[in-house]
Amino acid sequence: MIKVSVTKQSNYPVKVSAIKRKLVEFIAKNGIVSDADVNVAIVGEKKMLEIGVKYLKDKNIHNVLSFVPSEVKGRFVYPPDGSIHLGEIIVCYPQAVKEAEEANILIDERVYELIEHGALHLLGIHHEE
Repeated sequence: MIKVSVTKQSNYPVKVSAIKRKLVEFIAKNGIVSDADVNVAIVGEKKMLEIGVKYLKDKNIHNVLSFVPSEVKGRFVYPPDGSIHLGEIIVCYPQAVKEAEEANILIDERVYELIEHGALHLLGIHHEE
């Protein structure tokens, strides 16, 4: 079973149940068939800036960041539960709103696109910049 946890820093109007459902389907479609979990956080610009500075030494506000356990906590010791701990996906909601408006798409659609992009990184699929 794939478990998705979603936390929101504020009362951002995202559809948590839809995020969980879509992300479970996406992860399964990309080859994860054993027990796995992933955490998604929806944050504001201040928190995203804080995370970027702390982990990337970067003062830009990113729209999405993702971290595998070893990037966040150093050498990660997996608990004996047999579950694959994929990592963290962090989305900056205000950035997603701006990008959705620019692209003339629904905010939820842009939020999910960013989550999917972060999930690809957790699965080891990276892009050229």
